[in-house]
Amino acid sequence: MPAPHDRSAPAGASPLLASIGASGVLTLRLNRPRARNALSLALIEALERALAKIAADQAVRCVVVAGEGPAFCAGHDLRELTDARKNADAGRAFFEETMLRCAGIMQAISALPQPVIAAVEGVATAAGAQLVAACDLAVAGAAARFCAPGVDIGLFCSTPAVALSRNVARKHAMEMLLTGETISAEEALRIGLVNRVAPAGGAMAAARALAEKIAEKPTSTVRLGKKTFYAQIGQDLASAYAIAGRAMVENMLHADAVEGIGAFIDKRKPKWQDV
Repeated sequence: MPAPHDRSAPAGASPLLASIGASGVLTLRLNRPRARNALSLALIEALERALAKIAADQAVRCVVVAGEGPAFCAGHDLRELTDARKNADAGRAFFEETMLRCAGIMQAISALPQPVIAAVEGVATAAGAQLVAACDLAVAGAAARFCAPGVDIGLFCSTPAVALSRNVARKHAMEMLLTGETISAEEALRIGLVNRVAPAGGAMAAARALAEKIAEKPTSTVRLGKKTFYAQIGQDLASAYAIAGRAMVENMLHADAVEGIGAFIDKRKPKWQDV
């Protein structure tokens, strides 16, 4: 089903903006500020294309995701979903496509070779909080707010629950999902939804600084580490150690591990080959 024309991005603009710096840190900006960067199907499609391109780009070493305007992301576009109720099937096919493809981009973030950091200012609501949770790391401005308020409108945040429940303790996730209450950046830090809290308006600068620190590490080591982390996280203990052990052996045989360990023993700065 084709996506409707996106009227909430600035005239003539893409719903997603991408830029890359000299350090290899690529920034993706959700660009629907008038809709508080809600995840329309057009924006989801733009994210699909961008993530596929990034995955194959050796020049990209780390990714930062942010929102244009005062909000990070207000979740799914409820106006677009409501418009689909006019279809002969009352919107079922459109709802199925939207949820399937949104789940796809969340999984694509985990599968992306490069680490992904959310830079959150303003609200991250429902699927917006899901997007934060789907990223590998997250930095929030002090005024950022997070919630899963679907229960308040009769639409339980079941898909956001998948990412939330894999980031924070079960009871914290259930409290967000059952009450719909908004939590502060400091509370998000306390329960593990974000890694750091920056001064209000400073999330992007802090996220970029973190991304640039990661970008200095050997690329193959970071990529293997991220892949292994997600491969073992859902496994039983023995399977997790088997996966991680194989990764350690593979990593030990890589030239940058030879160089890094040698540099540590020789008390010198390593010279990475894979940068």
